[in-house]
Amino acid sequence: MRIAVFQARTGIDPAANAATLLDAAGKARAGGADMLFTPEMSGLLDRDRKRAAVHLSDESGDPVLAAVRRAAAEHGIWVHLGSLALTGGDGGRLVNRGFVIDDKGAIRTRYDKIHLFDVDLPTGESWRESAAYAPGERSVIAVTPWAKIGLSICYDMRFPDLYRALSNAGAEILAVPAAFTVPTGKAHWHVLLRARAIEAGAFVIAAAQSGEHEDGRATYGHSLVVDPWGDVLLDMGEAEGVGFADLDMARVADVRARVPALKHRRAIGAVEVDA
Repeated sequence: MRIAVFQARTGIDPAANAATLLDAAGKARAGGADMLFTPEMSGLLDRDRKRAAVHLSDESGDPVLAAVRRAAAEHGIWVHLGSLALTGGDGGRLVNRGFVIDDKGAIRTRYDKIHLFDVDLPTGESWRESAAYAPGERSVIAVTPWAKIGLSICYDMRFPDLYRALSNAGAEILAVPAAFTVPTGKAHWHVLLRARAIEAGAFVIAAAQSGEHEDGRATYGHSLVVDPWGDVLLDMGEAEGVGFADLDMARVADVRARVPALKHRRAIGAVEVDA
């Protein structure tokens, strides 16, 4: 399986962002990729919620989703559209939703981000994702011609139980699109993604946002592809663009045979705390 990873610097204009995604799809197919992976919030990245609100719609009316579906069909390429901000969440909130789109432009599956980023960082950055977004309630695997792909988004990577559930259900690739902050990226991005790959004996594909964005935020970049042994096959640094990696899916079975941790997993009961 040959994959393409799009490292983006998404801005506040969905039409401009859609154009970059269409260009990435063309470059991915020209480079021989079977599937393109894009970052979290590929359609719009704007922390000014009042300004962003005029561009938001539900899934049926989102122009970026429609454009990517057309591009997938035009180029004959599968696309994991990392996520979009869409209306329709509980309590009038948004959803942070990813899509797997096939080479005919059909949506094969959807995933709503389960774990929401509510933190105060030492740098003074404060994020309250739950104020605007409703959390997802289900874990999801997309079945493709090459592999089963377990879906997640950004902050999800800090919760290994999700990836345990996905790998127990047969996931051979874990997709982790992200818009990671710079301080947390420097500290944790590589080590967490390599750990998720090693624990699951699976490939990890993490398409990321990178650089200084129009809304004033900065993201870490370093889109990664990690193999089941934990080796980094691709690190895109900080530059925007499309990168490529070739995945030997036989590597999953090989690593899982060498270290059969998945077979040794046991359900953990209640923890006893001795006084």
